[in-house]
Amino acid sequence: MITVMKFGGSSVGSPEALGRVADIVLGTEGQKVVVASAMSGVTNFLVSAAESDNRKDRERAVEGLDEMHLAAAAKLFEGVAMEAFMDEYRPRFEEFKALMTDEAAAADPFYMDTVSSQGERFSTLLLAHVLRLKGARAVAMTAEECGISAEGRPLNGSAALNRTESQMTMRLKPVLEQGIIPVITGFYGINDDGKVLTFGRGGSDYSAAVVANGLDADVLEIWTDVDGFMSADPRMIPDAVLIDEMNYAEAAELAYFGAKVLHPRTIEPVRMKHIPLRIRNSFKPEDAGTSVHHLRKQTDEMLKSVAVKTDLSIISISSAEIAYRPNMVARIIEKIAENDVIIYSLSTSLSTVALLVHNNDVKATMMRLNTLDAGDIERIEVKSDVALVCAVGDNLLAKCGVSGDIFSAVKDARANVEMISEGASDVSLNFVVPMYKVTEVVRSLHSRFVTKERSA
Repeated sequence: MITVMKFGGSSVGSPEALGRVADIVLGTEGQKVVVASAMSGVTNFLVSAAESDNRKDRERAVEGLDEMHLAAAAKLFEGVAMEAFMDEYRPRFEEFKALMTDEAAAADPFYMDTVSSQGERFSTLLLAHVLRLKGARAVAMTAEECGISAEGRPLNGSAALNRTESQMTMRLKPVLEQGIIPVITGFYGINDDGKVLTFGRGGSDYSAAVVANGLDADVLEIWTDVDGFMSADPRMIPDAVLIDEMNYAEAAELAYFGAKVLHPRTIEPVRMKHIPLRIRNSFKPEDAGTSVHHLRKQTDEMLKSVAVKTDLSIISISSAEIAYRPNMVARIIEKIAENDVIIYSLSTSLSTVALLVHNNDVKATMMRLNTLDAGDIERIEVKSDVALVCAVGDNLLAKCGVSGDIFSAVKDARANVEMISEGASDVSLNFVVPMYKVTEVVRSLHSRFVTKERSA
């Protein structure tokens, strides 16, 4: 049995946390592969330093990263164990130092990918040596060494799954067969030119799913600092409850539309091979967490969870009979795509296309849209500070009257629905409300369809 175990930044964020993670790994039966994020805060720290034009900022980043990881090592290792760690640490650190002090390297389009992925190279090294200290055979491996292949543009890569599987068969499986635990850098892969290509913020979850896919793993475990998927955000709904199990479609919708449990892209690589996914809390390893699989569990519950994505804006583009001009709609979307802006929802009428984007993307989106032929556009309007509510339930839209029931609860919250997306997925109904009303809407939905139904 092969178990791929991914640990996030908070799970490897301190010497104590690293020791706890090592115990979790050693307490798992069968062949184990570990994928780890950088220690908490390291990636943001590196990005900030790389974006600075001040050489001293980069030098301070080098010193700061060195001090952080050596301080952790000093608490974990001594004597021969410390010497063994330093033998591997110093060459990696010298490469990092050379990268940060090389002015010419900053001109490379993949420079930010290379810098921002450095934290994983040190967290995995620490964890591998903690495992060795506890008696395991473990080795720290980079994405380059184990064969995670990537393609795409800088800071926005995707795994080349077939190529990754082929390379892992040659490079990673022999390590497992020798009884060694590989501890792999998450967050990035390597493109055909040998360049580091990151998978976006939170991409270590996706890396772990890619590894699970490449190895045909029996299970993928995402170890984080939350208990699993909840019926709502506990900060918004104090009586939110843990969801024991759900299917891939439900988990994907919740992850994409606001549940900060795992990266939305994590689902697809495991779904393709029906690899079960478990979300577990590394601070409560005795708890089972949430199980995600391909099976659909029959239930009378209408809603399983309500997720929210906040700080959004609706951009409405009006043009005469735009619905009969598909090329015009295509040009609008192409313009927005030039900045890699995510469109969370899209709605059309005879003369208007409405798009939902993050508030931070409005300025760049407007600049692109203003380059369209003025004769084609009558007006562009922006409605800011709205929130997207995602109501998720198994086979939700097949249930008669579900939309009416949901919007009745929205009415009880005295909220206006600004935009609706229904039918794109059979497990979710998404709609937009003003930001100042979103908490009341979620409370109304949760009270009516989760709390009451579970207590009935």
